[in-house]
Amino acid sequence: MISLRYQWLRDDLAVCRLDADAPLPNWLPTGGFTSVTRTDHELSIVCAGAVVPDGIQAERGWTALQVLGPLPFDAVGILRRIAEPLADAGIPIIAIGTFDTDYVLINQAQVRAVDAILVRSGLSLVDPLSK
Repeated sequence: MISLRYQWLRDDLAVCRLDADAPLPNWLPTGGFTSVTRTDHELSIVCAGAVVPDGIQAERGWTALQVLGPLPFDAVGILRRIAEPLADAGIPIIAIGTFDTDYVLINQAQVRAVDAILVRSGLSLVDPLSK
């Protein structure tokens, strides 16, 4: 089993929903954590909450933990090792995978509880933040 280490990003994130056929918005940041996903049903953007204009459907107050990688593509159960103990504690998450690693979005108010749960579950927190 892979030893998992994680760190918190310092971003104050918003999860935004636009129509599926909407163009990429001009307010989309060019730096910081940004994820853009388009499906047949929606355009979903996760980015710094400060750049999201009023009037955009958004859930604010999220932050993200980064699983330190890169993670091998054949690794199994990475997200489960994070999601399962948090689900057992009633903590919702949003998971985003990239080529190198995984990110898990958490409500900012739950960061300390998440740390306690994940460290008890065997993950290692690197560079703890004072959130």
